Amino acid sequence: MARLSYDSVEALIYDPVSANRTATRAALYSLGFRRTETVPTLEAMVEVIQKQAPDLVLAETQGAADELCSAIQQLRQGSSGYNPFIVIIVTAWEKSSALITKVVNSGADDLLLRPFSTALLGTRIEAHIERRKGFVITTDYVGPDRRRDAGRSGDAEMFDPPNSLKMKAKDRMPADLIAKKLDLELQVAREKLAGEKLRRDSFQICILWRLLRDQRQGTPQFGADLTKLGNLTRSIERRCTELGQEKLVERCAAILAAVEGPKDGQDRETALASVGAAALGIHQAICPEKSPTDQLNEIDATVAIIRARNQATALAS
Repeated sequence: MARLSYDSVEALIYDPVSANRTATRAALYSLGFRRTETVPTLEAMVEVIQKQAPDLVLAETQGAADELCSAIQQLRQGSSGYNPFIVIIVTAWEKSSALITKVVNSGADDLLLRPFSTALLGTRIEAHIERRKGFVITTDYVGPDRRRDAGRSGDAEMFDPPNSLKMKAKDRMPADLIAKKLDLELQVAREKLAGEKLRRDSFQICILWRLLRDQRQGTPQFGADLTKLGNLTRSIERRCTELGQEKLVERCAAILAAVEGPKDGQDRETALASVGAAALGIHQAICPEKSPTDQLNEIDATVAIIRARNQATALAS
């Protein structure tokens, strides 16, 4: 196996503790990294990634595990302005089951427990060059395929994400060729991400619409599902705006207007009827390969499963 070279790899270290940033940077230097940037805040980390995405990120959970995992999850959702597929290794001083779950659900590539040796860090980085897991896209998750893990959905198609870390460290391609190759791979991966997210999110807003019809207005579940419906619709609206899908943007606006109706005490049935018409229209436009009847049958089947699961949970409690 060819020796890895990290001379041209751009790395980013986020850690709120100065001494730890210095120690991590020293470990990377010992491995051969020469282009390493450090930041003391989560906000600075996100800003660097969005402006000029590095090839590798080491991010510390200390003091802000929830905020870090939420930021990684948002970064993985993707935008035309940056690379959402960079290798991200999360570091932590305590390895609890709760933290593992948060990191897994964020879409990070790895969790590394401190204090770690330079050799262990090198082994983990090498693994993401030689044997990086393929990515999957679901409604709430974009990241490494963990379908063997408990609770991970098994219906998502896996794909190999662009890996600029591998291009530089193993393939050792000239800078201009790396830029061209990465741009091409990012274009394909972003299109896949956008298409799959639109497909799944449009289906999910139809599911939420059907569930809301069975719920009493003013209950916590009604409010939570209404909020989720609004958030998913805004995500669809943003992606459709980027794609120039004006009719779908208009339908998203209709859903968002209707969502505010029940919150303001307006007629619930009228608002949900508007949501349903727009949601079904969006889903049919995004998934034209399925007939409206097949789509409604799929929605009904999924809603039935959710209802049965909720009833079983209620009986168990």
